[in-house]
Amino acid sequence: MDEVFKALADASRRRLLDNLNARNGQTLRELCAGLSMARQSVSKHLAVLEAANLVAIVWQGREKLHYLNAEPINAIAQRWINQYDRERVRALADLKTALELEPMDEFVYTTYIKTTPERLWRALTEPAFTRRYWQANFETDWKVGSTMTWEQNGAIIADPAQVVLESDPYQRLSYTWHTFTPEFAEAVGLAEDVRAALAAERRSKVTFQLEPLGELVKLTVLHDGFEPGSALPEMIGGGWPHLLSGLKTLLETGDPLPAIPSGKDEVNV
Repeated sequence: MDEVFKALADASRRRLLDNLNARNGQTLRELCAGLSMARQSVSKHLAVLEAANLVAIVWQGREKLHYLNAEPINAIAQRWINQYDRERVRALADLKTALELEPMDEFVYTTYIKTTPERLWRALTEPAFTRRYWQANFETDWKVGSTMTWEQNGAIIADPAQVVLESDPYQRLSYTWHTFTPEFAEAVGLAEDVRAALAAERRSKVTFQLEPLGELVKLTVLHDGFEPGSALPEMIGGGWPHLLSGLKTLLETGDPLPAIPSGKDEVNV
């Protein structure tokens, strides 16, 4: 956590975060164009932010894209904001909100888990794990093109368009998001008007990238493909951090976090 506070203490690095907050997923060239800093200086500041896990990297072909990452801010919130008077930490609370609830067309989140790629892969794919931190399981053979049947909170969600897009064991997994059925909405307390709007939108997708780093595995989650103006990014922007914290806690301690109560905006949709 010391690295996070040191990274945030520099005004230039805060400007970089502000720049990404205004428009996420920028290349180094794009970030340099929006700041009065030399390319080498921007690159060094980004390296500090990446080392502090405040910036996540996603490669799209040969392009290196930079995204805000809310995970360390969540950790600060859990350790400090919840223990002290909110007025004394208004700046941290505002930053946490900015990182989590920014308008976005892609959601990126990076966390580091003390486990192995093999065990993390099992935790992402096997019901024995997913039921414990996600309250969900998937029926599929995890082959590219195979359909997925979701079971979440007692609702069975089946659709021909729910498919596996990428499956490289222990390294990369991607699939389309589930269908917003009336049964699912009832199971999680989702209002019918919201469900109907989400069901009419194009289907989004989620990608998990696993990278071993000694005793840790760096897990980057990219959820994208949202309809412009959709309510889904804000909903998953609240749900993913809690879900991934539960995954991390389960793998490192054996005990998952409590589930988010149904009927909240921050549902793991």
